[in-house]
Amino acid sequence: MRFTLTNLPHGTLLTALLLLVTLVHGASLMAAEPAGKRDAVVVDEKTEVIIRGALKWLVSKQLANGAWGSSGEEQRYVVAMTAYTLMAFQAAGHLPGEGEFGKSVTLGMQYLLDQISPEGLIGNRNGGQYMYSHGIAAIALGEMYGQTRSPVMRPKLEKMIRIIIASQNPEGGWRYRPVPADADVSVTVLQVVALRAAKNGGIDVPQKTIDSAVKYVKACQHPASGGFAYQPGRDPGFARTAAAIYSLQVCGLYDDPMVRSGSEYLVKSNAKNDQWFTYGNFYAAPAQYMIGGEVWSKWYAQIREVLLKNVTPLQGGFYYWEPKLDAGMGGVGPTYSTAVYAMILAMPYHYIPLYQR
Repeated sequence: MRFTLTNLPHGTLLTALLLLVTLVHGASLMAAEPAGKRDAVVVDEKTEVIIRGALKWLVSKQLANGAWGSSGEEQRYVVAMTAYTLMAFQAAGHLPGEGEFGKSVTLGMQYLLDQISPEGLIGNRNGGQYMYSHGIAAIALGEMYGQTRSPVMRPKLEKMIRIIIASQNPEGGWRYRPVPADADVSVTVLQVVALRAAKNGGIDVPQKTIDSAVKYVKACQHPASGGFAYQPGRDPGFARTAAAIYSLQVCGLYDDPMVRSGSEYLVKSNAKNDQWFTYGNFYAAPAQYMIGGEVWSKWYAQIREVLLKNVTPLQGGFYYWEPKLDAGMGGVGPTYSTAVYAMILAMPYHYIPLYQR
């Protein structure tokens, strides 16, 4: 998909977002230059049809207010579901007002912007774990801001980032609520990646904040296995390891020994990953992508085979995934599964700057 840059008049927030045009094929792809053997991994025609069909299905499930998440558990996490879905569209090269799905992307982004409180917090405070939603929403908006430089987005994104910076705990991590108390690697990773996405877009982020976060993530490593734990001193797991090395990579530690050993841990433990298949692979795919070479080539081939075997086709060229790859309580719903899997399959397009070395 190719995009052109056009000077357009200002209007209301929604109009401005709808009309905002960005130089994706030029600026973002030059900043996202793929490296080495990563270029050998391509989206074949069959996979391309499924990606487009999945995006069509997601558009059909968008709510009138621009959000996603209307079934089962997804209704409890509408902000997060919307953010994950926007990441899928970005991975396939769709931005606000651009291309076949540009209007849906704009509406989804506007929904997130409308949910940001005056102090900069987003998410369901009654849920008790709203820094999850805050983190993934900040990532989605940060990536969009980096590619659009929309002046209407920046003030709200800056407030979201200030919330994250202010709630970092003394060890360098984050937990469920925006207070500098406890920490765990799952919440921490989302905040770290959000900070990096914002910094890439020109938002001011103290280097000390990122350095402290990296220190906390590294403290969660399980030296004997090379994996990472939920908190320092606990047992490692697939999803926790994927999240941890992904966050280290986006902070520039691409060739750190902990990243390499974590990648090897993912390869060894992948078959055991059941309950958190979707959540874990949301991180594992970009982590292995950034490692590149044979690691990424083999990983993409394997995950593609699994996803294509489990996709559900519908009349009209629609495709979606039920959350059946997640065992037990790991599954959330079809919107979540479809968004994450479409994002993973689209990664060889090299559209998301955050994933580029």
